[in-house]
Amino acid sequence: MVSAAEQEINALMALHPKGFDLSLGRITRLLKRLGNPQDRLPPVIHIAGTNGKGSTGAFCRAILEAHGLTAHVHTSPHLVNWHERYRLGAKGGGRLVSDETFAEAVRRVAEANQGEMITVFEILTAVMFLLFSEHPADVAIVEVGLGGRFDATNVIARPAVALIMSISLDHQAYLGDRVELIAAEKAGIIKAGVPVVIGAQPDESARDVIIASAERLRCPVSVYGQDYFANEENGRLAYQDDEELIDLPLPRLAGRHQQSNAAAAIRALKSAGFELDEAAIARGLVDVSWPGRLERLPRGLITEAAMDGMEVWIDGGHNPGAGRAIAEAMANLEERDSRPLFLIAGMINTKDPVGYFEAFTGMARHVFTVPVPDSEAGLDPEFLADTADEAGLTAESAADVEAAMIAVTRNWNRLEPAPRVLICGSLYLLGDVLRRNGTPPI
Repeated sequence: MVSAAEQEINALMALHPKGFDLSLGRITRLLKRLGNPQDRLPPVIHIAGTNGKGSTGAFCRAILEAHGLTAHVHTSPHLVNWHERYRLGAKGGGRLVSDETFAEAVRRVAEANQGEMITVFEILTAVMFLLFSEHPADVAIVEVGLGGRFDATNVIARPAVALIMSISLDHQAYLGDRVELIAAEKAGIIKAGVPVVIGAQPDESARDVIIASAERLRCPVSVYGQDYFANEENGRLAYQDDEELIDLPLPRLAGRHQQSNAAAAIRALKSAGFELDEAAIARGLVDVSWPGRLERLPRGLITEAAMDGMEVWIDGGHNPGAGRAIAEAMANLEERDSRPLFLIAGMINTKDPVGYFEAFTGMARHVFTVPVPDSEAGLDPEFLADTADEAGLTAESAADVEAAMIAVTRNWNRLEPAPRVLICGSLYLLGDVLRRNGTPPI
């Protein structure tokens, strides 16, 4: 059954161009007609970056809620339902926007636009500002959609903090073909005098571009590895900055990269002026949830069809930077519990599949490539299998995820221990898996 909000959005998608058109003129015009709701938000944590935005935002939310505060959260894209993009802060924990509230907000924004040229993403960004301005909360966590400088979220005049996470090559058609150019676009969310927190950067040139932008605008800057740190020590997370050293539990989210993401969230909240309690930070790291990012697939229809003992993981990062982080996390799992690793991958044509697959060379036993449902940009599975071969892996195409799972069971059912399967690639693919598994995000 199609929700009321989805009906409204489908109607808009039939009228307006798909994709992105990076500029601020249209969104500024629309927001003015709505009474400039972006100027009536609670303190904003504005997050940009290639990888780690969603996870770090989830850490921010979990830590704030552990302190008894309420937080609105805007993320994109969604996995299963459009409603996932809008979490409204509430005592006891935020909730995804109700269908009635969401549909009404979409109608109001569409009416204010008066049929003028605009992208659906800009309309949905205006919906976010409208919802967040009309529902009280202590904080708004706003994730950039694409880039930074001309992203529709970048009409926020003065956020409490600008948080810029890991930057690598991605969306080159929009942002440039060098990491320095992409970093300059991401750094466009920096506002004069506003604190800037820079997450772990695999490329020093990206870090240097962001630092230069912040210094030019006379912003206080905190850089991971220089001004704040996180290290695993004896099964615990040691966070340190120029003020304190905190002993914390390891984050609930899997992967070593989540340790630096958690540290960036802590530093960002402190830079934004929040007084943090060590015990509440610890609760936040343990309670955090971010569906579809390196997590065990919850028990459902797909996992019940897996062979006995098989581990099934999912992750929605599929650019080269994400591939390296996920491969490292899989290697850490392998050290603790050795199992043969299989990939089931589906990707869209804005990514670099060879760069992603190269991270798994020598680690993955075999790759199955599958179509990406609900996306016109999905790569042909045969072509994707060829790119996995080019990266040094063995690969073949499959009709869908279930067919790939059956192939693993049929051809490798004598492996001891049972395999570990990573379903990876496009969030469209993961959304379809979660939908058919019967475990959509809540």
